[in-house]
Amino acid sequence: MLTDTRVALPPQRHLAGHRLFTALLALAAALRVVTMLGYRPVTLYWYDSFTYLDTAVHPAPSATFHPIGYPLLLRALLPFHSVELVAAVQHGLGLGTGVLLYAVLRRRSAPGWVAALATVPLLFDASFLRLEHGVLSDTQFIFLVVAGLAVLMWSRKLSVRAAAAAGLLFAAATLTRTIALPLLLLVVLVLGVRRVGWRPLAALVLAAALPLAGYASWYAAHHGRFALSGADGVALWARTMTFADCARIQPPPEQARLCPNGTKVDAASEYVWAPQASLNLLPGGRFAHNDLARSFAIDAILAQPLDYLGHVVRDTAIAFSWTPIPHPDRTTPAFGFRSGHWELPDQPLVDQVKREYDPDIRGLSSVSPYADFLIAYQYAAYLRGPFLGVILLAGAVAAVRRPRVALLPWAVAMGLLAGPVAVLDFDHRYVLPVIPVACLAAALMHPRSGIESQM
Repeated sequence: MLTDTRVALPPQRHLAGHRLFTALLALAAALRVVTMLGYRPVTLYWYDSFTYLDTAVHPAPSATFHPIGYPLLLRALLPFHSVELVAAVQHGLGLGTGVLLYAVLRRRSAPGWVAALATVPLLFDASFLRLEHGVLSDTQFIFLVVAGLAVLMWSRKLSVRAAAAAGLLFAAATLTRTIALPLLLLVVLVLGVRRVGWRPLAALVLAAALPLAGYASWYAAHHGRFALSGADGVALWARTMTFADCARIQPPPEQARLCPNGTKVDAASEYVWAPQASLNLLPGGRFAHNDLARSFAIDAILAQPLDYLGHVVRDTAIAFSWTPIPHPDRTTPAFGFRSGHWELPDQPLVDQVKREYDPDIRGLSSVSPYADFLIAYQYAAYLRGPFLGVILLAGAVAAVRRPRVALLPWAVAMGLLAGPVAVLDFDHRYVLPVIPVACLAAALMHPRSGIESQM
């Protein structure tokens, strides 16, 4: 009688199946070494990178856009006083994310070539090389999301222990970028639809809730409000500025101060920073009015739901363009490797971070011939928007054919794509976390994928 359909590969064949991925991983590692040699020391963004580094030295919950997750990684590296080490660790996280993708796909019986192919955009797209080489939270966020999915998808039957581990990983992702909070709710919903059982679901929710509640309590001790962020209302208000019509919303007098005042910018997110936008004309600064901004935004969305959805769909569609569209116009959506030297801004915070985190912090410089290679490489190594659409479509097919294994990563990929646009705006940087998760779902379309195997 057949009691187990799992088949272990013979040792030699099992090892041979990993050779392609091993070669790809070695090439991807070499590209990251070239990136570190080509752009010294690292890419530092004003003001995000410096606020992260400052928070690493002086840990405290931020009342703006940056929770504590990424500064904790920077703090762990503080004894070395090297932003170049930060970049090296992030390049390692990028490679580690590729290993996780490959491992979970092989675990779910995807052929070696399929699993290896699914890692190619993450390992070789020049956008990921640039992202990993900057002091930004995104690389850590991508790793944590993929790790959480890998834990949830590792076995056919979700154990309480695995669910709890995944809950901790998604909580860490939320404390890295708060967009992971609705993502966590989406994961719980999908697992509930799959009927994984109340015990694993309870373990996941409890494991995620405890660190988030702890951080929210810490936030309350500093800012007087039980929350994870002091910018969620500001962000959502900026989203509504592209369509809000106060004649239809009819806000109360207090909220009416946040109505559009004729200021025009080229992207919703720019309203956060536009000096003449209505929120920024209120006394105390934009973040002092976060709750009021949230109330206005919710009323605007409820009064104009179709306008809101239309603008979210329109901006999300930018991700699928063949030629990268700057959004906002001041950004470089792709092909950002260039030759030159870029000085740091003349800001007190820059000098403080240099004193306290890394005395060798300086402006970014390109170094030939490594930078010359990357400048040419980036034009070929870029995932065009229509190809992302095909990957998501393949993931949708896999989710229909194998919902027990493919629905979760595909739903998370779609949440990562639409979520940032729904709560603030489109940004090409925010699309990058979608790619590895979408590739994971798409690879599960293969007929052999979805069955647990012995690795």
